[in-house]
Amino acid sequence: MELIKHECGVAMIRLLKPLEYYRKKYGTESYGLNKLYLLMEKQHNRGQEGAGIGCVKLDVPPGNEYIFRERAEGSDAIRTIFDNAHTAMERARRENAAAVPFIGEAYMGHLRYSTTGRSGLSYVHPFLRRNNWSARNMLLCGNFNMTNVDEIFAGITATGQHPRLYADTFLLLEQLGHALDRENERLYELHRDSGEKGLTLAASIARDLNVANMLRRCAPTWDGGYVICGIVGNGDLWSMRDPKGIRPAFWYADDEVVVIASERPVIQTVFDLTENDVKELAPGEALIVDRDSTWRLERILPEGDNSRCSFERIYFSRGSDADIYKERKELGCQLVPQVLEAVDYDTDNTVFSFIPNTAEVAFYGMIQGLEEHLIQKKVDLLAALTQDSDGRRRAEEILRKRIRQEKVTIKDIKLRTFIAEGASRDDLASHVYDVTYGIVRPYTDSLVVIDDSIVRGTTLRQSIIRILDRLHPRRIVIVSSAPQVRYPDCYGIDMSRMGEFIAFRAAIELLRERGRQDIIDSVYARCKAQEGLPKEECVNYVKEIYAPFSDEEISAKIAEMLTPDGTQAEVRIVYQKLADMHRAIPGHPGDWYFSGDYPTPGGTRLVSHAFINYYEGNVEAR
Repeated sequence: MELIKHECGVAMIRLLKPLEYYRKKYGTESYGLNKLYLLMEKQHNRGQEGAGIGCVKLDVPPGNEYIFRERAEGSDAIRTIFDNAHTAMERARRENAAAVPFIGEAYMGHLRYSTTGRSGLSYVHPFLRRNNWSARNMLLCGNFNMTNVDEIFAGITATGQHPRLYADTFLLLEQLGHALDRENERLYELHRDSGEKGLTLAASIARDLNVANMLRRCAPTWDGGYVICGIVGNGDLWSMRDPKGIRPAFWYADDEVVVIASERPVIQTVFDLTENDVKELAPGEALIVDRDSTWRLERILPEGDNSRCSFERIYFSRGSDADIYKERKELGCQLVPQVLEAVDYDTDNTVFSFIPNTAEVAFYGMIQGLEEHLIQKKVDLLAALTQDSDGRRRAEEILRKRIRQEKVTIKDIKLRTFIAEGASRDDLASHVYDVTYGIVRPYTDSLVVIDDSIVRGTTLRQSIIRILDRLHPRRIVIVSSAPQVRYPDCYGIDMSRMGEFIAFRAAIELLRERGRQDIIDSVYARCKAQEGLPKEECVNYVKEIYAPFSDEEISAKIAEMLTPDGTQAEVRIVYQKLADMHRAIPGHPGDWYFSGDYPTPGGTRLVSHAFINYYEGNVEAR
């Protein structure tokens, strides 16, 4: 329902055979490029603000290009960059160029959602570092957000560098580039002292480069969630995951290719693999492919506490992953006790539905749980029947009881916000969804609709509740398969401003209504007092905003705040309980946006900054 911009998507392919091999076996020298296109299209959900691709070709004679890059902005960026790549390829073939662009051994692709507010082609990955030495060139992309940019910046400037921009991607390029230079210098001295020089020396450096040394030099300074990917100009390729596993990465390797992507089923589909063929990149580990096509997994940092992102499973990833599908169904099932309570256990007079389209799987799970409840209810009723003449009819009535499930809400149009502002834009928003008429008995039925998450509540108030009320239900129950989002994310999801969260706004309203402004002021003072402290010493005092209230009190306030004026039906909102979410998704315990328990010190520091910005009215700050 609510579009949440989130972590980006990455895709990498390293061909392990000579290019001629793929031309003979698959009938095209564009085998790698074609697979990259499919990997990116099937991850289109992960980024629609921009996209980019990069390619490195090995053993190109001096004087010819061997690194190719194409980037574009907009929701149609994937088509644009691949169209441009094919146009460049055809032009090179017509001109009999020594190297055809985008035909090479190493590929990377990136899909971008901005989590920093910065836009423009210069912020679209991959980033490129140029140098006349092949082993000093580097393409860089990633799914990451660093929470200690200030410390990385200080470390870079301490070496004498002068970064042009203050953004984590630019700074990582400079930091890794500096480490790549140090590795080159180590090999230069080693081979020079052995009597090598010229192109022979350069070839030896390209052959012996060890990107793991570069990663070990830089990675200990990183605080955040990340999957960082790079290709060096010599053909070395690598992808590294943060030590707590906050951001996802999966890989596959055989004797032809090594593949990396943000989601498992994407690799499965593109390469026709089973679930067990595709492996998860371990936290703190790097998958490295050397110039000579040998590959290895290498530990760069010790694996930390498991903080794999639960929102990834609830909302972001494709539901075609077998485990994610099961987990989303279980999320719906876990909600059944609260849903039954919200409709006074009257399933006969309740219609159940979902907000299209991502909540559909959780809806199936909720229905299964409700069906199980109804079966037990039938058993109890049948057991109570007497053997009178009316028993057969009553038994038939009981057995015919069904959960009334319908597709009530329809995603009708794609809102083009640029054509209207203010009140007219709100009017447009109210028509994004439509309803199916005639399936709710007016003023008799309750209507339950499940969504994957309720973060800001904007679409609920402007559209969903209004259109559901047109059906004249007795009660509208909006159900979130995720718990209340109370805290900003700082590891790659666009949930950064405290004042945007409806749960936070509800808690603030409750504090003010009950005369507890002192709590708000105290939290601000404590956050302000720790601004100069090292991030390791920061405390999440924002938890005190929620401490006086139960989850149910905050949910009731949210329902009040999101109910539009003139709504006839009673509106209730039900959120997943945090403990139930963990039961449904046991392997991904990262829950900082729900609990406030950040997995890295940088996250705790940034939630403090977010509250200060809210209190001081810095609406543009992140």
